[in-house]
Amino acid sequence: MTRWSPRAAGPAGSPEVIVVGAGVIGAATAFHLTRLGVRDVLVLDRGAAGSGMSCRSSALVRMHYTFPAEVELALRSDAMFEEWPELTGRPCCIRRTGFVRIVRPGEEAALRANVAMQRSLGARAELIDAAGLHELAPAMYAGDVECAAWEPEGGYGDGAVVAGDLLAAARDRGAAYRPNTQVSSLLTSPGRVTGVALADGERIYAGTVLLAAGVWSPPLLRTAGVTLPIETELHKVAVLAHDRWEGAPVACIDSVSQTYFRPERAGAMTLVGSFTGPRGADPDQVGNTASAEDVALLVKAASHRVPALADTGIAGGVTGVYDMTPDARPMLGEVPGLDGLVVAAGFSGMGFKIAPAVGEAIAGLIAGPPPGSVGIAPFRPGRFADGAPIEPPYPYSDD
Repeated sequence: MTRWSPRAAGPAGSPEVIVVGAGVIGAATAFHLTRLGVRDVLVLDRGAAGSGMSCRSSALVRMHYTFPAEVELALRSDAMFEEWPELTGRPCCIRRTGFVRIVRPGEEAALRANVAMQRSLGARAELIDAAGLHELAPAMYAGDVECAAWEPEGGYGDGAVVAGDLLAAARDRGAAYRPNTQVSSLLTSPGRVTGVALADGERIYAGTVLLAAGVWSPPLLRTAGVTLPIETELHKVAVLAHDRWEGAPVACIDSVSQTYFRPERAGAMTLVGSFTGPRGADPDQVGNTASAEDVALLVKAASHRVPALADTGIAGGVTGVYDMTPDARPMLGEVPGLDGLVVAAGFSGMGFKIAPAVGEAIAGLIAGPPPGSVGIAPFRPGRFADGAPIEPPYPYSDD
């Protein structure tokens, strides 16, 4: 991207980079910018670090994707998660329960091809049959499974914890942070973004603005005359309490039941979520709690795979809003024709497990790519206007 001095964009003392959003993506980018030697970084958030959709994420960790660049981002992130104490100075943040991917009948050939691709890139993934699944997770019904993908090092984390760890480490290296600071618009001059305007009228100028505000990104983009194809999608998660033997000991995405689930609190609880939801949700109007009816539907669907869940106690329900793109992949990079603006949005529910690597790659766009960072050109925001959505070679029908 074109680089310039922030002094040309605003008064002396302006930050070099403004990061809008302190979720896992914004915090990861701020962290990696400081690792690359950019000290003048300002992070703004409408709430607190990880308090938006990051804290509502089920936060699965998996390498199972159908597009190679996604696998590379997941692998790079997983390596950082594994080195978390050395990287951030904070305790380990991932629970390694293992991860299972089950596809619809008739899609086993695609599953095999995708596992082969993942292995070729370095993922620790393998195929198991019904007997293997039953051995791993006796509580899971395997009668309709011809084969499944198994990742012994998969698992889950906590979005709010990861965002907080990364932001704290970035601040240790000099990044500034302003919570409870709502950005109302992007500031522009012909052909470029020059900074942000806050809800209280304050203006802050910078050489580069990173928009990593998740579901709140589209309205901010429109203030700069940019419309990207991002839609909101409402999702709900059931939280179930039970004896340890009643739940699944592994994280799982199951296309047959159209649910994903994972253990929580050492297996004494299970989180269950759905694949899809209604579009057009206003993230500022969605409550935090899923209804009893919504939770009951999730439990009914997931009990196909884990029958004992049908008789467990319901501890609660959580809602979240995805920022969806037409190909269900994120938009990462510059917006064509508008210098000074970098976008990291449209994660379509996959942001947590790739956040450390995405933050590294986005920081590399701004300050120069570090060794080992993953190329993100396929995720460029202009791909839809170019008629080039991401099309994996072996997709699933619900990919």
